[in-house]
Amino acid sequence: MTVDLAPYLSAYGLVFLRVGGAMTMLPGFGERMVPLRIRLALSVAFTVVVAPLIQTELVGVPLTPATMAAEAVCGLALGLGLRFLVYALQMAGDFAAQSISLAQVLGSVALDPQPAMGRLMVVSGLAVAMMTGLHVRVVEIFALSYEILPPGLLPRSSELADWGMKRFAWAFGLAFSLAMPFVVGALLYNMALGIINKAMPQLMVAFVGAPALMLGGLILLFLSLPLILGVWQDLFVQTLSNPLSVPA
Repeated sequence: MTVDLAPYLSAYGLVFLRVGGAMTMLPGFGERMVPLRIRLALSVAFTVVVAPLIQTELVGVPLTPATMAAEAVCGLALGLGLRFLVYALQMAGDFAAQSISLAQVLGSVALDPQPAMGRLMVVSGLAVAMMTGLHVRVVEIFALSYEILPPGLLPRSSELADWGMKRFAWAFGLAFSLAMPFVVGALLYNMALGIINKAMPQLMVAFVGAPALMLGGLILLFLSLPLILGVWQDLFVQTLSNPLSVPA
């Protein structure tokens, strides 16, 4: 008695393409600091877990270049839906660092050049994401994604472009909202500095105020970072339920 393994290999191959596409963008698992071999091993592990859950939905879907490209694009879209939240946190760190004149400190040490404050926010956010059971939720996302993105069908480019623009605009607005305490603090500081400079032109207010601005910014970071991560975590959990949604 022989068993035809072709349908099983085809199903696992299609799942691996979707998982592999998403793995390049997933927060935590798809970071540049994670070695490529580790990401490949994680892709295989997720494929082994997800494929048996949706194998019946892949029956009859051939493993052709068109379906392979479609699955890879679907995986990229899923990963990018979650990656936008990391981009928002990174932009918030950039805005905050620029507001307190710390934008260039340790900016070129990391693989992705960014201010130390932005790096701190991103790493903290990734740690919070992993603590929420991200690996379990990722399996759920892959299993449920076949209801939103049918296997073997390439999404329309116009719909993907419109979704990407709306998602980026939302991420930019979120980043500005998260960095608002630093922006408002910097605005008040510069207004006060201008008043002092007008009242005492002979005083070098920039040399006196720069250390105070940095110290105040670091204190504000210490006080506001837990709140920022709390808001970001709530949005991240909501996005995990449907990475392809566009928040209002």
